[in-house]
Amino acid sequence: MKARIKWVEEVTFMAESGSGHAVVVDGPPDHGGRNLGPRPMELLLMGLGACSSFDVVSILKKSRQQVVSCEAVLDATRADAVPAVFTTIHLHFIVKGHALKQQAVERAVELSAEKYCSASIMLVQAGVKITHDVTLIDLDAQ
Repeated sequence: MKARIKWVEEVTFMAESGSGHAVVVDGPPDHGGRNLGPRPMELLLMGLGACSSFDVVSILKKSRQQVVSCEAVLDATRADAVPAVFTTIHLHFIVKGHALKQQAVERAVELSAEKYCSASIMLVQAGVKITHDVTLIDLDAQ
């Protein structure tokens, strides 16, 4: 896996993935930025959410659950000192579908956290406390 980060100006950078996708990374105005894109730590948090969500949806599909949507809402805290690393991250999954089994959805989230999500496992090994919970919405009950 490769990436390239090119300085544009002030604290604005263009980040390009090895697969050819690009995103602008920038800082807030009080740090010399123009607020043109997410901060680096926001990208890290978004990467964790995407990695976990990818796993959850994949596991649910493989277990033949009729998942219609999956949203992960992340809430993180950072240390007050430099480096301002993440200390805790909570992932709240909102999963909608037809005849979904609560146990299957919770198991998919657990498997992602404990076995499959590289980002989550790497952050836990670095000392970040990661928790998760699930809200299940049965579209057949509405």
